[in-house]
Amino acid sequence: MENRTARLTILIDPRKKKLLEEICASQDLTPSQVVRRLIREYIIEHANGRPLPAWLKGRSSGERDGSS
Repeated sequence: MENRTARLTILIDPRKKKLLEEICASQDLTPSQVVRRLIREYIIEHANGRPLPAWLKGRSSGERDGSS
């Protein structure tokens, strides 16, 4: 697992943000958890043969990573 966290600021349409928050809440997830999962999936899918660390490849979709 990652040892540190870094902040990523994104701009999103307020309507999409509200909908994202509603859907996340209905699944007992935070938007941060969902975005981190999407980023992991994107990296794995587009790594194009780059070696990936085991902590990145071994994550299950329901596992929490402790940061928000």
